[in-house]
Amino acid sequence: MLTMKYGQCLGREFGALPLRVHGLLADVPLHDVWAIDLPWPRAGITLDEFRRATRGQLCKPPPVVRALVDVRLLVGRLLGWDGPASEATSTTFAERLTPEDRARSLDPVGQRDGLFRIVYRFENEQLDEVINRTAHAAALSALVETAGGYRFYLSVYVRNVGPVTPLYMTLIDPFRKLLVYPSLLRGIRSKWNRAMAKPDT
Repeated sequence: MLTMKYGQCLGREFGALPLRVHGLLADVPLHDVWAIDLPWPRAGITLDEFRRATRGQLCKPPPVVRALVDVRLLVGRLLGWDGPASEATSTTFAERLTPEDRARSLDPVGQRDGLFRIVYRFENEQLDEVINRTAHAAALSALVETAGGYRFYLSVYVRNVGPVTPLYMTLIDPFRKLLVYPSLLRGIRSKWNRAMAKPDT
């Protein structure tokens, strides 16, 4: 059974998790958070192990999401949305990392990850960001072992880069909530079932 969660109660649950992102982005609005429950094949699975089992394609968008992204990129090129943000709003979240954070990251800070850049990638937590003329957004993926299985969290933080940001987010929210995140989470569940959900023999 596919169990997907979204909403304020989940936000409180997410906020109580011992994740680095809560301190790092304490002043950045949490736009939304989603979660999907995954079956329990064995103890001790980490997000890094799951990612390596999918050959780094964990959050590769399914075709419907890829089509929406292509449309967004086309519109962005036509309207100049994806050019560099102003100097005042282009400071990467990676500048907030401590030396310990940087040493702990499993991949180099600032490395490209699809349309995003890596802020950090820890064993059970990964933060990516994108900065352009519409928003400064960060996406957090986390995997937590629960009493009955695992729960994968996907949260989005959005910092305004100007008056266009609230309007832009309002415009794209219906697509994100109805298509993008449900499709991504179903894809993650499918990858988990293929790569992780068979007990060791």
